[in-house]
Order: sequence, then C-alpha cells, then structure tokens
Amino acid sequence: MQGLHLTADLHHCDCDSAWLLDARLLGVACRDAVQAAGLQAVGELFHAFPATAQGPGGVTATILLAESHLCVHTWPELRAVTLDVYVCNFGADHSAKAHALLDGLVALFAPTQVDRQSLQRGRPG
Repeated sequence: MQGLHLTADLHHCDCDSAWLLDARLLGVACRDAVQAAGLQAVGELFHAFPATAQGPGGVTATILLAESHLCVHTWPELRAVTLDVYVCNFGADHSAKAHALLDGLVALFAPTQVDRQSLQRGRPG
C-alpha cells in the first residue's frame, strides 16, 4: 500500500469559468491530464452541482486510476479548486507521474495562490 498522496488547494483561479462549471469539459481535461502524465484511467464520474443562493454550482470530477485516483472539486463562487491525486507505488514508483498530473491541472486553473500538501503513505516492503 505504499504510495504518494498529493493535494492542492487553488485560490483565485484566473481560468475561463467553463473549467469551473462544465462537467463534460472538465472531464475531458482530466482524462487528457491523466494520459499526459502516463497514468491509466479505469473508471470515471463527472458531476455538476446545481446553483445555490451563493452562486453557480461547481463540479466534482473523479477518475479511478489503475494506480489509484484523481479527484477535482470546483468552487466557482470562490474561484477555487481542490485537487487530490493518490498513486500507489506497487510494482513501480509513480511519484513523478503524480506530480506531473497535479502540475498539469494546477496550470489549467491558473490560480494566483496554491497550497500544496504531500504525504507518503504506507511502508516500504
């Protein structure tokens, strides 16, 4: 179960609003980012939430990876995004691919502030 868990909280995203609102569009971008990072998607779900009194509804995009998962949650009323990438390192070290995936998505949303966290999970051997 050894692996790497990366998270990033993106603030003041200067991207086109469609990336924060359109589940289909965000889903395509997530698929493309997974492929570009060299990871293998095995399932996916993209869900748009309805608008509320606070503003337009956001999107949750999840891609199950052979290596584990990617989750993206958008908060359009805050121009914010939370990213979550976990890769297990069973059989090979996928850490560089996890970082590439996270970096690609951070670039997509163009935040002015990024809070990143990294957690090594499990024990070797």
